[in-house]
Amino acid sequence: MTHVTKTAGTATETVETDAGTARITWHGAKKARLVLAVSHGAGGGIEARDLVALAEVLPAHGVTVARVEQPWRVAGKKLAPGPKTLDTGWRGIWPALAKSGLPVISGGRSAGARVACRTATELGAHAVLALSFPLHPPGKPEKSRAEELLGAGVPTLVVQGGNDPFGKPEEFPGGPFELVEIPYADHGFAVPKRADISQDRAVSLITDAVVEWTGSLG
Repeated sequence: MTHVTKTAGTATETVETDAGTARITWHGAKKARLVLAVSHGAGGGIEARDLVALAEVLPAHGVTVARVEQPWRVAGKKLAPGPKTLDTGWRGIWPALAKSGLPVISGGRSAGARVACRTATELGAHAVLALSFPLHPPGKPEKSRAEELLGAGVPTLVVQGGNDPFGKPEEFPGGPFELVEIPYADHGFAVPKRADISQDRAVSLITDAVVEWTGSLG
């Protein structure tokens, strides 16, 4: 059961899943060849700067962007549930993401990136976009989540802040994925005022990398 509301340039769709009601905000490309579905992290929503920027930039490059709010977020809860429930929500959303018949890139930031990696092969994702992949909890590198990333099983792009406490780029293992570093950026891709690059430049580095990568996908 879905419900769609359209406004200028976007459409909002609610989707019932076994984890509750989810919501998709669609940003359509006129001649779409791919769908990029991105969800939020465990402590934020789809208004995150990277997700907003991708929704603004990618449609002009033939990529329809779907910003996905997990059921817990739609319900107004402040804390995300466990990984199994997040995966259940993502599975329930997937048919709505894939209904166009276009290849779907499964993506997200932080906890959403983990969900995308864990479910990519099962759901038939075309590729995975992992924004600010939380390689480990801050200060606990021994609690690595590298297996989730390495197990995605499809072409994967990691976009990581150079100063991300959840895993700096140099901490990542070698593996079947590409990694783009956003200099000075933290887990939310914020850069300090003293940095050699501006905040706008940091965000454009993210969108430039994703535009190039999606253009390379067959």
